[in-house]
Amino acid sequence: MDFSAILPTFVVTLREGVEATLVVGIVLACLKKAEQTKLYTWAYAGVGAGIAASVLVGLVLWGTIQRLATSEANYAPVIQEFLEAGFCLVAIAMLSWMLIWMTQQAKSVKSEVEESITAAIKSSKAAGWGVFTLIFIAVLREGFETVLFIVAKFQEEWVLPSLGAVAGLVGAVIIGVLLFQLGVKINLRLFFQVMGIFLLAIVGGLVVGMLKDINTGVSILAQLNPQYAGLCASESASCILGPQIWDASDILPDKEFPGIILKSLFGYRETLYLVQGIAYVVFMAIVGTLYFQSLSGVSTTTKKEPSAT
Repeated sequence: MDFSAILPTFVVTLREGVEATLVVGIVLACLKKAEQTKLYTWAYAGVGAGIAASVLVGLVLWGTIQRLATSEANYAPVIQEFLEAGFCLVAIAMLSWMLIWMTQQAKSVKSEVEESITAAIKSSKAAGWGVFTLIFIAVLREGFETVLFIVAKFQEEWVLPSLGAVAGLVGAVIIGVLLFQLGVKINLRLFFQVMGIFLLAIVGGLVVGMLKDINTGVSILAQLNPQYAGLCASESASCILGPQIWDASDILPDKEFPGIILKSLFGYRETLYLVQGIAYVVFMAIVGTLYFQSLSGVSTTTKKEPSAT
């Protein structure tokens, strides 16, 4: 069994889970300050509903992939590959956007949540639903990104990735308890910076995997229907990816330690083709630059303030 599948889902779920935990913690603190602890039940219900909805979305997406994998329809394999590539594309877009957006908006999250809760409490008749909705959306947003990542990256094996997700969720809860219940000081800015670098590398690996799925889909399509044969520039494994530019299969295979760890956390591949290499470099250059610029912006605007804890 590929236990390395636990690592990337743990990292993604831990980071996304901490974001959701911060929202939940801020909401509970606001309710306690306003002496509205009777609304805690609505808050916990929002957490449970958000997690349940995320799992349901994951099962639907994964079930769709599995039905295509077992389908006897001629073009089912093609649709499956393109669908997996589509999941990868959406996961790349969402995780990249959240990576940059969360860094830029970190300072305003607390005030925005407090304003929403204050407004919900003032509306006494709908206060419970206001708390529930706020937390449900926060948890579902982070949960959807996580399950989409799992489905995009792991189609054949989902037990171990799910265990990684559960471990990440537990870790996020522990951090939340340490922060809001025990008052332990944690440098959240440093935490998100480090986790952000890991997430950036993991998403970069998704870019390489997405292109592999597209290449496989085009290759199968060209084999099934001669009229699409012209889509393939080569009859080799690289249908649309150009010449091979990297081959370390004899030195550092990505299915054995330590290559398998590098593949899980940093997107390493034992073989790489020209289009994949260009796409990876372009992605890291654009998204990586935006991310580190956002970090620089945070440090510039907060240098006169205490460190986030």
